[in-house]
Amino acid sequence: MNMKKLALPFTFFFIFTANLLLAQDTLPNFMVKNAGNNRILIGWVNNYETVTQISIQRSFDSLTGYKTILTVADPSSPQNGYVDAKATNDHMFYRLFILLDKGRYVFSPAKKPVLDTARNTQTIPQRTTDSIRKTNPFYVKLDSLLGKDTIASPNAVNIKNRPAGYVPSLYVFTNKDGYVKVNLPGEDKPKKYSIKFFDAEQTLLFELKEVKERSFKLDKANFYHAGWFFFELYEDEKLLERHKFYLEKDF
Repeated sequence: MNMKKLALPFTFFFIFTANLLLAQDTLPNFMVKNAGNNRILIGWVNNYETVTQISIQRSFDSLTGYKTILTVADPSSPQNGYVDAKATNDHMFYRLFILLDKGRYVFSPAKKPVLDTARNTQTIPQRTTDSIRKTNPFYVKLDSLLGKDTIASPNAVNIKNRPAGYVPSLYVFTNKDGYVKVNLPGEDKPKKYSIKFFDAEQTLLFELKEVKERSFKLDKANFYHAGWFFFELYEDEKLLERHKFYLEKDF
């Protein structure tokens, strides 16, 4: 066997790893580089004493529509990184969700990839993602919610793909503006409500826990695309309703 050929892939891997680690920033800051060939390099140095979860999130803009693409297997590792080879383009935004001790969490600043000037002299090897485990979406607490509307009863959108006999939920539905409206029961005795949202393949997107407001709306950008979505509404941890709603393709 030709030993020069055998050593060549390991040399490339060493150069790639060394370059990624040298460029890392300390959490909550992190590095995002465009390495070419549809590969985005993401890396960081962890100086936190206690970290229970680090998830990488990606979005088309810097404020909304973030979806978790990876939860790292060992969040306590002093140095870590990931190669995103499935981004739609090379100018998407990235951020980190960092879960600390006692339920505290931090979002890193949003960043766009910068061109890796060293990539012209290095060959980035093919890397598989077989060992990546799917993440559980993080919880969002609605302690304060900006904005309310005055709709007190369902005003569902005229759904083109509505199946025969479809009746919208009284609690979670799309209003005439295309937003997802939540209208929880207004009872004298306080109760705890939570809502889980799923896509058409029954994949959990996100969960609203400890909902304080009884009437509010969610921006349709939170659901990333048009189509059918499912939800489960819980009252005092008991399932109150399992239903679905439809978002039109107008965004």
